[in-house]
Amino acid sequence: MEDFHLIERRLTRALSRAVTDFQMLAHGDRVMVCVSGGKDSYTMLHLLRELQRCAPIHFELKAVNINQGQPGYPADRLRSYMRDEGYDFTMIEEDTYSIVTAKIPNSKTRCSLCSRLRRGILYRVARELGCTKIALGHHRDDILQTLLLNLFFAGQLAAMPPKLVAHDGNVVIRPLAFSAEADIAAFAKEKAFPILPCDLCGSQSNLQRKVVATMINDLEAKHPGIKAVMLAATQNVRASQLLDKNLWRSLGIEAAQSIEAIEIDHDSFPIESGHSVHSLLNS
Repeated sequence: MEDFHLIERRLTRALSRAVTDFQMLAHGDRVMVCVSGGKDSYTMLHLLRELQRCAPIHFELKAVNINQGQPGYPADRLRSYMRDEGYDFTMIEEDTYSIVTAKIPNSKTRCSLCSRLRRGILYRVARELGCTKIALGHHRDDILQTLLLNLFFAGQLAAMPPKLVAHDGNVVIRPLAFSAEADIAAFAKEKAFPILPCDLCGSQSNLQRKVVATMINDLEAKHPGIKAVMLAATQNVRASQLLDKNLWRSLGIEAAQSIEAIEIDHDSFPIESGHSVHSLLNS
């Protein structure tokens, strides 16, 4: 198993890069850290507190969990952990479970409705608590999955923005945007976070996201490094190589420049173990 300290340093660097690149935090911020009880949000909260201790700016962390009313939800386990760790923690009691299960049968995907209800609650609570930012635990793999879900099923080239200003003014940040899920899983296991199950949608096996996640993981197994290259692609957008006429107009593009029109022979561009992202993008 890879050395834990290497994983921790990699996660710390990735979070620091995301925070810096997208100016996620400012002096005086009060950040509502959304803690679901999963490995991602625990890791995000831990890393943000470590950053808080050494950052040149002052910001507060307010950990918040929504108890959605799932039968047998181990809320006390989360409360105990937050108390023992000394976090400023609030648990919100909102029975969205009954709403979702009443409206959507188990054979259908419940994630969309569940996430909309949860998002509305989080936005409201952030205002009530005087928070200036809302931190969500989506990581690199979530972003890549969303990219392909939009490509395959929504006809859009879009992923998850690392920083978003909502219609009501709430600012959402994703500090784990550059962090790999495998690193997060290893980190959470080593730290022995008290993981809480998601019995509402986490157990559904018919989710398109799970299908896409399996596909990406299979590609990574066959071509190590491909996830890093995919993420790099989201930071290396060639607008003139796309077919969005409105984007062309807004950018004043009349024709693609010949220097950008070089096509890659993908069959002669293998991704193999040992190739860095930099070499792949600049070969």
